[in-house]
Amino acid sequence: MQTCTAVIDIGSNSARLVIYQKSSAYGFHLICERKSKVRIGEGAYEKAGKLQKVGINRAYLALKEFIATTQYYPIDKILCVATSALRDAPNGLEFTSWIKNQLNLDIEIIDGKKEAYFGAIAAKNLLPIRDGITIDIGGGSSDLALLKNSKIISTYSLNLGTVRLKELFFDKNKSIEEARKFIKKELANLPKEFQHQQVIGIGGTARTLSKAIMKLEDYPFNNIHAFEYKVKKYLNYFQNLSKANISLLKYLYIPKGRFDTIREGALIWEELLQHVNTDHVITSGVGVREGVFLDDFLKETLQFPKDINPSIQSILDRFDVQHINTSKRAENSEKLFQLFAKEKRIKKRYLKELLYAIELSEIGYKFNIYQSYEHAFNVTIKEFNYAVTHKELVLTAMLLRFGGNDLYDKRIYKQYKNFLPKKEDFAYLSFIYTLTSTLFDQTALKNFNFILKDNTLSIIAKGSLYLAKEKLQDIETPHGLKLKVLDTQELPDYNF
Repeated sequence: MQTCTAVIDIGSNSARLVIYQKSSAYGFHLICERKSKVRIGEGAYEKAGKLQKVGINRAYLALKEFIATTQYYPIDKILCVATSALRDAPNGLEFTSWIKNQLNLDIEIIDGKKEAYFGAIAAKNLLPIRDGITIDIGGGSSDLALLKNSKIISTYSLNLGTVRLKELFFDKNKSIEEARKFIKKELANLPKEFQHQQVIGIGGTARTLSKAIMKLEDYPFNNIHAFEYKVKKYLNYFQNLSKANISLLKYLYIPKGRFDTIREGALIWEELLQHVNTDHVITSGVGVREGVFLDDFLKETLQFPKDINPSIQSILDRFDVQHINTSKRAENSEKLFQLFAKEKRIKKRYLKELLYAIELSEIGYKFNIYQSYEHAFNVTIKEFNYAVTHKELVLTAMLLRFGGNDLYDKRIYKQYKNFLPKKEDFAYLSFIYTLTSTLFDQTALKNFNFILKDNTLSIIAKGSLYLAKEKLQDIETPHGLKLKVLDTQELPDYNF
């Protein structure tokens, strides 16, 4: 088994252990996750930030089990960070020293700016974004980073957190307006440069609110990472949520495990979105933990190369598929795509998804040659998450799904219709994928030329396309397109 890195994140509200297995220079995937709602900061905000016994005990027991879990994996390092509850605590360093003596675990207490930095590292590498403001609402602080052209321009930490607000206002039955006034006063400290039309929502509060919106809208795709929404449409929802009685939260699509702090989180979230003047939110399924890992994994560059998608790299590593197997197929697919694009039969913006599908084309065969298209689709729809929008993800998976004779299935197309291009564009994309896959599966040839004239596509090759000709006759073509095969196969002389 390849080596693994464990990351432990001790927040004000919860503590988590994640273990990432490294599969290549740019490949990794999550193989273990544990979570405990330790609430290490419970009672601290009324005691000048000092950690209390109840939270300390829970944290110790959780960390002890986390460390025991790591013994079952080939861990090469454990990276442990703690955030606002410990950095605010007068006895925070005493706690970390005690844990070191008891469990031999080194805990790094990071400040709010470093917390924001880690969240931004994860977002800019694992989301399809280059610009925006990352916002991570934690138990004790809200940490922000300003991104421009995939560079972290600035970071800032506000003393606004769900647990902090809960203990100072909600638990004391103070009015929403008093809490709102407290938030606005703290927001006044945020530098003026933190203004952007796009916000990247990191952390439990942002994810919980996005999941609720997905249920509210009956969103047809169950993937929180890279889910997007317009702010204006949901401001009233956030306001109603922050004022709701706990008994009504389930009717607002909030899970029971979030009842204790989601009203506080919704109030902070609403005020933050309006303060930074944003109109669009993209949700991040990754955050501080992934940032801590990537900061160590990517070393000095802190960025995946432009030609590497981390999800695709991980999938290819795990299925032992080499890029060299698909490079020629991609080259010929692009050649064919450009031919149709030149004739305005397909939009140029879909080339990326076609090439993604080509890269992933061989994973289905790792299960079984039969239904290989369905296997490839299932893996892609579940595992192809990083650095792509939901539309890019679904289109890539769907091209893999219909790599057979038929270009699309009406029932399945209808299920994902909102994520897909018009049927005409999809039919051409599916045709290109199917045609090039057939050529490469049915011949030993690697180079082809194509000519499109009078609605006839001529396929030109130096060598035999005998087997491919049979298969090509069965392929559905878009808009009555005709296929013509021109090869240079010669039969040998015989005399018998």
